[in-house]
Amino acid sequence: MRCSLVIAFISIPLFSALGVNAQQQPVVEKQNASYEEAPVASSTSYQSASSIQSTSQWLIRLSDIVSNENYQLSFVQTKTGQETVPYLWRHGIDENGTELEQLNVQNGPGRELIRINDVVSVFEPDVQPYSLRSQHINGPIPTALLYHPETLTTAYEFVAVGRARVAGRPAQQIRIVSRDNSRFSYQLWLDEATGMLLKLNMVDLQGAILEQVQVTAFAMSPEPSEYFSRINPESLPKPMALNNVQTREHSWDVGYLPIGMKEVKEDTRRLALTGQVVEHKMFSDGLVDVSVYVQPAEDAVGADLALRHELSTFLTLTVGKAQITVVGEIPLQTAKAMAASLRPAANSAN
Repeated sequence: MRCSLVIAFISIPLFSALGVNAQQQPVVEKQNASYEEAPVASSTSYQSASSIQSTSQWLIRLSDIVSNENYQLSFVQTKTGQETVPYLWRHGIDENGTELEQLNVQNGPGRELIRINDVVSVFEPDVQPYSLRSQHINGPIPTALLYHPETLTTAYEFVAVGRARVAGRPAQQIRIVSRDNSRFSYQLWLDEATGMLLKLNMVDLQGAILEQVQVTAFAMSPEPSEYFSRINPESLPKPMALNNVQTREHSWDVGYLPIGMKEVKEDTRRLALTGQVVEHKMFSDGLVDVSVYVQPAEDAVGADLALRHELSTFLTLTVGKAQITVVGEIPLQTAKAMAASLRPAANSAN
């Protein structure tokens, strides 16, 4: 049987789930889930936990707890130049083995995602509710880091920093560093007693914090939150059937990619502002997604441009007969290197 554990980091109560209108959300009662409080783990427990030396073992503990335990977690996300956003995250495994998950934005009109096994339902204001098939909810914490950290080792090096304290609790700090210094780095703190994520920073090449996720309250329980028992699965939208749209074959490739980054998507898009058709490819290393758009230079609107907006770099560069736009949470020099490396595809007749 799983033990009960309650960890309160600061005097911020767990927020109840935000509601949306009756057409958008399954009817649920006001949250009143109880979590049995247990004493904080002893120093002996911390000593045992801290004896785990390798970063891979710590990441396995993180993946295990987020996938297999019943918990309720509150955290805040802070980005440079933006208002702090609070979230409520619940996860559970019911008596039938069904995996349940909820992520709720606590400020503003509200946005809620509910997952039952491999179906994620999305409820947000002024948008018709919809469902998609996915094994995980896509939130502020990268899913690859939570569930598949082993897939990141080609692109990043995980460095054990040692013990630290986060909100008064002993934690293990790990640095996540780009192997070729082409991307931003991360700082990760995991609770020694449980392995749960306590804090995650994204930092730029000079070490300044660009984004932070900070846990404010965390509770584990033997059973899933009572919230899940009040959801009627039949009232959730049916999963959308996504068709594989065939697009024209692209005649170009990006010659330079950061280590561990690979192409994950290719399509053709029409720009909303200009109506122009551009070819698009998305590249990812598991933590960062980068989009590259290409159109003929003669069709381009506007001159070359390089700017940073919040976390993202936006670069437009004319190379030969093409205008390339690179968008992603990467340093400007990496975006420039990617744009300048555009080349004809190996199978192109041109």
